[in-house]
Amino acid sequence: MTSLSTSTLAALEEMLQNTARSAPVDFMPIHLFRGPEGEQVIGHLNPEFIPYLQESLKKEPIPLISIGNDCLTIRLARPVDLSASLYKLADKMRAGGFIPGWRNEDFAWIDQNGHKYFRLERAAFRSFGFRSTAAHINGYTQSGLLWLGRRSETKATDPGLLDNIAAGGISADETPWICAKRELWEEAGVPTHIADQVEPVARIHMRRPIAGRGFHDEQLYVYDLELPNNFVPTNHDGEVSGFIEISLAEAAARILADEFTSDAAFVTADYILRRNKYGF
Repeated sequence: MTSLSTSTLAALEEMLQNTARSAPVDFMPIHLFRGPEGEQVIGHLNPEFIPYLQESLKKEPIPLISIGNDCLTIRLARPVDLSASLYKLADKMRAGGFIPGWRNEDFAWIDQNGHKYFRLERAAFRSFGFRSTAAHINGYTQSGLLWLGRRSETKATDPGLLDNIAAGGISADETPWICAKRELWEEAGVPTHIADQVEPVARIHMRRPIAGRGFHDEQLYVYDLELPNNFVPTNHDGEVSGFIEISLAEAAARILADEFTSDAAFVTADYILRRNKYGF
């Protein structure tokens, strides 16, 4: 394994200190109103979306949802009712062109205690700045190399950039573990008897504004998986255009050259630093 310079390691460590950014001051907070328990900020709206939503909700009110000059408020209700109202809100946003890449797949909003409060189209989570969850897997070989996937040029987000060997959003009815194993098969063709050995190692909270979109707020459940030296990944879902097998030093150089998706860059940097500190 090629050694990593002190300056490279320092750059990766500095990068990992900036995983969670605050929402810009001009983004409108979204409050979940819990009655006597008070309010909790659960999302943020790009200021470009606000006039459209204010006018739209004035014409056609939606149960449980209201918007003022300084916040959008969602009243707590049964998950099925809250989900129905938020879907109506998302449909309005989609009609206005503010939710691209509609997937017909639900994510769930989960509180700090693990309770699911509502489910909503996954593409809407970023537009509203709701916190979502994803699984990312570092696939490494017994000889110490790292497998990376290159995202398809047809992907709605980050086309052509490098990614972990497998990664994906955790759907409303999945656990992180189930998602990790599903993505390993769909994106890299990792069979069950190998995927079962996936090891949970970290959780990284990513928060950043997306230009022209919304606010990305996601908990990344990070896994490591040792792969046989003769294993070659094969994509099954069309979301990966190819794979490369590289050293940690080359992976670090590609991270610092901005060749990765933001999330995969942080996950891979964390892996490199752990391996450098503790060794193989």
